[in-house]
Amino acid sequence: MRAARWSILYYAIALLLCVIVVYSTIVTGEAMRPHLAEQLRPAPAEAVSPDALQGFMDTMHGNIRHPLAVLLMQVAAIIGLARLFAFVFTKLGQPSVIGEIVAGVVMGPSVVGHWLPGAFDFLFPPGSLENLHVLSQIGLVLFMFVIGMELDLSILRGRLHSALVISHTSIVIMFALGALLAHRLYLDFAPPTIAFQSFALFLGIAMSITAFPVLARIIQERGLTRTRLGAMALATAASDDVTAWCLLAAVIAIVKAGSVMSALFTIAAAALYVAIMLLVLRPFLKRLGEVHGERRTISRPLVAGLLLVMLISAWTTDAIGIHPLFGAFLAGAIMPQNVAFRRVLMAKLEDVSVVLLLPLFFVFTGLRTRIGLLTNEDLWWTCALVVAVAVAGKSLAAAIAARITGHDWKESLSMGALMNTRGLMELVVLNIGYDLGVINAELFAILVIMALVSTFMTGPVLSAIDRVFRKPEQAAAADAAPGWRVLLSFGQPESGRRALRLVRQLAGPDARASVTALHVTPSNDVNPIDSAGFEREGFKPVLKEAQRLELDVRTEHHVSGDVGSDIVRTANNGAYDLLLVGAGKPLLKGTFLGDLLGFTTRVIDPSKLIGTLTGKESLLPTDDQLDPKVRQLIEEAQCSVGVFMDKGFAQADRILLPLGAPGDLFLLHYAERLMKGEGRRLTLLDSAGLINRDPSFRNGVQRLHELAGDRIEVAAGRSMDAQLLAQHDLLLSSYKGWSRSAEARAPWLDDVPSTLIIRP
Repeated sequence: MRAARWSILYYAIALLLCVIVVYSTIVTGEAMRPHLAEQLRPAPAEAVSPDALQGFMDTMHGNIRHPLAVLLMQVAAIIGLARLFAFVFTKLGQPSVIGEIVAGVVMGPSVVGHWLPGAFDFLFPPGSLENLHVLSQIGLVLFMFVIGMELDLSILRGRLHSALVISHTSIVIMFALGALLAHRLYLDFAPPTIAFQSFALFLGIAMSITAFPVLARIIQERGLTRTRLGAMALATAASDDVTAWCLLAAVIAIVKAGSVMSALFTIAAAALYVAIMLLVLRPFLKRLGEVHGERRTISRPLVAGLLLVMLISAWTTDAIGIHPLFGAFLAGAIMPQNVAFRRVLMAKLEDVSVVLLLPLFFVFTGLRTRIGLLTNEDLWWTCALVVAVAVAGKSLAAAIAARITGHDWKESLSMGALMNTRGLMELVVLNIGYDLGVINAELFAILVIMALVSTFMTGPVLSAIDRVFRKPEQAAAADAAPGWRVLLSFGQPESGRRALRLVRQLAGPDARASVTALHVTPSNDVNPIDSAGFEREGFKPVLKEAQRLELDVRTEHHVSGDVGSDIVRTANNGAYDLLLVGAGKPLLKGTFLGDLLGFTTRVIDPSKLIGTLTGKESLLPTDDQLDPKVRQLIEEAQCSVGVFMDKGFAQADRILLPLGAPGDLFLLHYAERLMKGEGRRLTLLDSAGLINRDPSFRNGVQRLHELAGDRIEVAAGRSMDAQLLAQHDLLLSSYKGWSRSAEARAPWLDDVPSTLIIRP
């Protein structure tokens, strides 16, 4: 206490002395030039010019239109809209990257520029796009470096022959179709200074590309990673990616050089550069990965050195005459193959490149995509022709090649649909061609539409193929195994471990009880390169606990763009008796913003508004301590749902079960399950007198007494309070009963022990 007083006194004296020194210094300093001090002295309040406010507004306007302020405003708007569209398209079953690409087109002249020209001019004033372009290119270089690291060529082992046949056949056929298409489009869509060979070669490579990153995400989200189809598709796409980039480098060299003979020098320099990267630098980096591979972190000097490799590689390929993106891609591809090393390095780069900088590239592409240029019927027919040739050519070429290499028709057609995915890599190629002046604005817009359509259709086509080839035994849900079946869905491994203890007690001595532990990872949170490690680490604590509890647990790991819908789909398709999930933590619980958003959501949501008007729901948000995603599971799951509110749960020895309404009768069934264990005690809180009034409750309690004898206590007429809750380590409640207490703002809600809330 004395030290605190002395510190406050010291602070006050130091502050006072500093104020005196500063004031004295200013007074004596102004005396040095009295005429200047007189000019700068502020005028009296009544003498303030009426133009002062206008001057302030002019200054503020100048600050807002400063190049840096404009760039910051653009980046904020781009990221916000990109995240919004990514969320919407994820809900539609599409990869988030498609939403980000569409967001770029929407922000461009095709939508915002057309319908809100004032807002477009304010957000993208003339002269501001160059800064956005440079920043987006930096982001693209970083992203291509990450893509190179994601490219795991080891997946080609054992599949090299089939992968090369499928990928090269689809590339060669599409290249030929692109060249034939160029013959029809050349006079109308090639700039006057571009030779036909340059135009034809570029259109051929643009039509034959496959987007390895988007394809990997689709395979991951659809749970195909460990299937024969998924492994072969990844291997084929990897082969396709490497081949396409090599061809693109050659095409760029020819376009820039102007002739094939002149391009030979560029290609020779590029070959020398690739040889140095593979034969000199790659062995050194491999050794570096062996030394640092087991470390959980990478030092900043090492990160700086690796980024320097990327930047020098990108600069070299640009100087040679290819493109800096090729250098960044190759630099990523030669990084140490050690998965742990790549995972740590990618964790440092991926979020910045993908979340912050890559959306800038999408929007810049959208700003270039002027769909309004397609002003007549002929242009739209040309667009339809390009889309049809691209989709049919790539899909059929890959499907036929897959069938010839020994795959059945379902896998072959699925392979064709996957290889038709163009997405981001197509936009990269198109922007390169547009920057080189190989294609004009109209063809650029047509090819962007082709990239969007071919990527957007991948998911629906795969689903249609699954429906057509689904076998009768697969069409129906798997026969339910005998006994009690539980689906335990968990997020954090530790919470899953503790929830498994509750499942063990609920299962009791039932030897036929079966448990499936489900962990669904948001697709944006895990990279395909470390998906297996992510799954292994996520299940390790749960499986260890299952072994200790002598409980047989089957595991399922999904990567999904919509976690809630994936859990619901798994529960509904598996004929489970109980879906057990964690309560989660509402992000804005207890904040003014959370209450405001909760109120607004209920006002604009028709179902919630109808529920309010009919008296079923309250317009004001209730604090039931449940995450909104949990409510989705409660509403949509077709089996019983248990929500486990974990507060350091160890074991349920003292159980409290409040009976508040006739609908709580089913809870006695779960109480029976829990009371089959020795030494457990149950308190039935019957404040409404249901046991005396309702024969069903009376019979249920009688069965409990026969099972557990004197370990059952009935507390009639007593209300819930903190003292009673403190005497128990598990509260068993119905969802309706919990919701009623939350709506009534019951004061004891914050004092509950670990709680199991069940919706039958």
